[in-house]
Amino acid sequence: MADKIIITCAVTGSAPTPEKNPAVPVTPDEIADSALGAHDAGAAIVHLHARDPKTGRPSLDPALYRAAVERIRASGSDVIVNLTTGPGASFVPGDDDPADGRAKSKFVTPEARVRHVEELRPEICSLDIATMNRPDRVFLNTPQHLTAMAKRIRAAGVKPELEVFDVGHIMLALDLLKAGALDSPPLFQLCLGTAYGAPARIESLIHMRDLLPPGALWAAFGISRFEMPIVAAAIQLGGHVRVGLEDNIYLERGVLAPSNAALVDKAATIVRLLGYEVASADEARAILGLSATARASAAE
Repeated sequence: MADKIIITCAVTGSAPTPEKNPAVPVTPDEIADSALGAHDAGAAIVHLHARDPKTGRPSLDPALYRAAVERIRASGSDVIVNLTTGPGASFVPGDDDPADGRAKSKFVTPEARVRHVEELRPEICSLDIATMNRPDRVFLNTPQHLTAMAKRIRAAGVKPELEVFDVGHIMLALDLLKAGALDSPPLFQLCLGTAYGAPARIESLIHMRDLLPPGALWAAFGISRFEMPIVAAAIQLGGHVRVGLEDNIYLERGVLAPSNAALVDKAATIVRLLGYEVASADEARAILGLSATARASAAE
């Protein structure tokens, strides 16, 4: 299926808010409905975060994930669900005691970060192979925590999508693969344009792609105005793509995206203009090696 391109839609994240774009979904029902709309527009995979409906902030509450995932499954959609495990890795040093980050940090155990994955058993979940600075905190993922999370993800029968934001993160992923913490072939998501990560440039994309192990599957995305340029570049370099309101709230310059579906539709147009076809959910399963058994287990 070399001519088939998988589109992932990152439906909602932690930074974009309804104040910035009213189309950003917050409640479980909004997130599920936006995910289903994205699938109808061509997304084979939907990447989901949960948000507290009262505050709009990221949440680790398994009940919120459960409500969104159950709504998607009840619809009868064949879309592939990809749940995040990113929240819970934010560390902010204390003002008086830098080692004490309890006041402002949202730093929890590896077990807490994958609890919803173990319960809901999606076909894919993200695994951030990254420790890096953010503008207001450190995103902290130690090799020990990643190994513990990977073990639980494997036991749940879920395929990890390895999110990497710079070249050193790929080096860590290679060590985890060598140690047997991760299975082959790995699935990488090359994340470009985030603060203090690899810039959203073709040179960065090529360099990161060339560091991946033989047989690796990969996709890429760019933040904000770089979203669609990276879609075009990734396709031509042999990868798959990701778009969505988590990464970018604009359809074009000065025009807010009215929905996740609109961003997916634009990406699908680029796929076709470049001479490729948009992969269906079942075609994506075949490309990624997701078994029918895994799909049936996820639907239970």
